[in-house]
Formats: sequence, structure tokens, C-alpha cells
Amino acid sequence: MSTDRIKEIEDEIADLKARWPAHSAPPSMWQKLEELEHELEKAKAANVKGHPPRDY
Repeated sequence: MSTDRIKEIEDEIADLKARWPAHSAPPSMWQKLEELEHELEKAKAANVKGHPPRDY
């Protein structure tokens, strides 16, 4: 993945956190955050190694 995609994911995470309620965030927001963080981790690993990591 490219650095552009990494930036997009980071922007999505920042947007989600900006909308995060002070109390009692809904489970769907937690799930989306976890998905984005996982995708970001994969994108960064692929960017470092030059190819996408395997999902086991």
C-alpha cells in the first residue's frame, strides 16, 4: 500500500476520534476504530517491506 493510503487511514481514524462521544461510545464506533487500526498496521507493514503482509 502506498503512503497515500496510510494517510487516508490516519485521517479516517482522526475523524472517528473527533466524533467520539465523551461517554458511552457505541460498539459500532469501537469496531470501526479497531478495523481502521488493523488496516493501518497492515498498510505500514506493507509499505516497509514493499509487499502486503500475509493474513494467517
